[in-house]
Amino acid sequence: MGCGVSKSSQFHKQSGKAVTTLRAAVLIQRWYRKYVARTEMRRRYTWHIFQSIEYSGEQAQIKLYNFLGYLMDNFTPSSNERNLISHIFRENDICRDAEWERYFCYKNIEVPDIYSGPHLTFPLTVEQAAGLVEAFRNKKQLHSRYVLQLLLETWKMLRMLPNISRVSTCQSKEITICGDLHGQLEDLLLIFYKNGMPSLDKPYVFNGDFVDRGRDSIEILLILFSFMLIYPRDVHLNRGNHEDHIINLRYGFTKEVLTKYKMHGKRIMKLLQKIFSWLPLAAVIDQKVLVIHGGISDTTDMSTLAKVDRHHYVSALRPPKRKHPTTARTSIDSEMDDDLVNHKIFQRRASLAFPRTIGARDSFMNRSLQDFSDRIKTNMDDELQICRQAYPLFTGTVNPQVEEDVPSTSSDSINSDADEEWKQILDLLWSDPMMQNGCIPNELRGGGCYWGPDVTEEFLNRHNLQLIIRSHECKQEGYEFCHNRKVLTLFSASNYYDIGSNRGAYVKLGPNLVPYVVQYQATSQTRELTVRQSVGRTERSALKVLREQLFSHKSDLICAFKKFDLDNTGRLSLNDWACALESVMNLDIPWRMLRCQLVTSKLINGMIDYNEWFNELAVKGLHSDHIDQGILETLYRHRSTVETIFRIVDTDNSGFISMEDFRQTWKLLSVYLKMEFTDEAISDLAVTIDSNHDGSIDIDEFMEAFRLTDKKSRLERGRSMFMGTATDLTKLDENPNI
Repeated sequence: MGCGVSKSSQFHKQSGKAVTTLRAAVLIQRWYRKYVARTEMRRRYTWHIFQSIEYSGEQAQIKLYNFLGYLMDNFTPSSNERNLISHIFRENDICRDAEWERYFCYKNIEVPDIYSGPHLTFPLTVEQAAGLVEAFRNKKQLHSRYVLQLLLETWKMLRMLPNISRVSTCQSKEITICGDLHGQLEDLLLIFYKNGMPSLDKPYVFNGDFVDRGRDSIEILLILFSFMLIYPRDVHLNRGNHEDHIINLRYGFTKEVLTKYKMHGKRIMKLLQKIFSWLPLAAVIDQKVLVIHGGISDTTDMSTLAKVDRHHYVSALRPPKRKHPTTARTSIDSEMDDDLVNHKIFQRRASLAFPRTIGARDSFMNRSLQDFSDRIKTNMDDELQICRQAYPLFTGTVNPQVEEDVPSTSSDSINSDADEEWKQILDLLWSDPMMQNGCIPNELRGGGCYWGPDVTEEFLNRHNLQLIIRSHECKQEGYEFCHNRKVLTLFSASNYYDIGSNRGAYVKLGPNLVPYVVQYQATSQTRELTVRQSVGRTERSALKVLREQLFSHKSDLICAFKKFDLDNTGRLSLNDWACALESVMNLDIPWRMLRCQLVTSKLINGMIDYNEWFNELAVKGLHSDHIDQGILETLYRHRSTVETIFRIVDTDNSGFISMEDFRQTWKLLSVYLKMEFTDEAISDLAVTIDSNHDGSIDIDEFMEAFRLTDKKSRLERGRSMFMGTATDLTKLDENPNI
């Protein structure tokens, strides 16, 4: 009996331990599931913040360019003021190729004996291309003579290529496709390390967006162009939406080139404009797989794309104009003579005082989320009179003889075929897939469209294809399938928004045309971070950007808060605070969940003091107390637009603009934003910035004075357009309260 009781007691003890262990396992499992869910939620809203702000920037650039194009098409300001914006619309200058080659000639540029970078001879050899890769890995710079020579040879070759490259797996057995690189040389070097450099046995398709945002865009181009010259049938380059000089003005590539090549940078940029316009639009692998940068629409037609004159679209944001025979050709010397260009090219513009009928600009007027079509729809006579009275920038005289002799070149003059071609190219470079059926305007980006699975299915069937590989969108894993795995998005720039934010990926295709995806991250620092550290770091960077966005919308937010705060107490409930934020920001993120990160002050009876909160958000800028608050808020909200206009006005690329140009720039900006800034407020701002009283404004110092950009990340371009400084991140890492 005693033995039986002992065994029974032992059994119950073991059972009790098993139950306790099981309960502990269940608790751990529940905790882990909650932890994973919270981490995933943080990852998702972080990603959403970054992507929303990225797309809004693209939309703003399209809107700005559309506005400036409207001014150039319909107004004739006086010549001095016209120079502020006219030079960016010279993309359609037509000269003989021989004249351009003379302008781009490199032979008069000497290479000094002290130059220690790579030397090139043509035709290029594999050894030279490999040497170029190694030199750039070691942070050396290619001399401007060799840059121009290499670009000139590239331009000559591209002019012989078709719009759609035909690629086969028959010889190599395998083809590698890479997505966006965005100036991140470390990603390209890692791809070459893992996969091998381009060769007869290792063909590549690079799917656009080689430049902008990263700090080594020109080096990436030179490497890719070198291998393309050596292996023209094995290295294929598609055009992306960032291979566009208007986009380059905003996202850093123009400044990168002009900073690295101060003496010959302008010629290099002009030649790159030509090269970008000649890049092929698509590649087809084994007649079954289409590789394009952006996407398709319900009107995309391969036969149309195959026969367009792609080089006419120097900027895909604006359809090329038909030229009058007398102005169809301009001298190459016009590139160095602004007055001559203005006289020959822009005499065709309509008068401010006598505007012509505005054609149906169904381009970005109907495709952008925020356009200024309401401005155009108002009574034109009243509107133009207001502009003339309020802003002398837009007053000017008209030569009656010119008005009679030069036919209208408004949008009405664009024939329907050319307009259709332009829309197809626009959709090809700017579109994104969506999960719902149909095809709708891409309101987030402001250009292209969203297309659904039904459009994909119909397009593939019509052209006897089985897969679309596209890029254009950053994906957390570096790639993503959609539309029943018939569309593959590929993004090759890892750590795009911040270190640890995303992986990069490339795809290998064999004769069976089944995609094999290879993922990577190009920095060892990422591999040293835990998941929690990686998510936390990216989250802090996103919240920093979000705080700046909230502060820049202060006026709108206060109006929204007061709609809930009917008693004018200065306080709101958490729910009302969150609702007001979403009504203004439209970011679709969990504001209540973010309250602890965004509002550091204690709640008073569960209420948020929103005036005190704005004081927490405020980014204290140099001398900001002496600046008109309307201008200050405009600076924060439209920081990139302000800098872009400054870059446009800085026609000689010196980094400086005169005080008068500074004032005219703000008048231009005020018309664009439909806001009125007084001359006194603009003058106060100019005087405050011109600290050395030399009568000119340093653009970089102006942007830095109000902490509108981070000087280090702007010059070096970092790994991300949103990345905080190393000091900022270190302080956050060391803060025990975060």
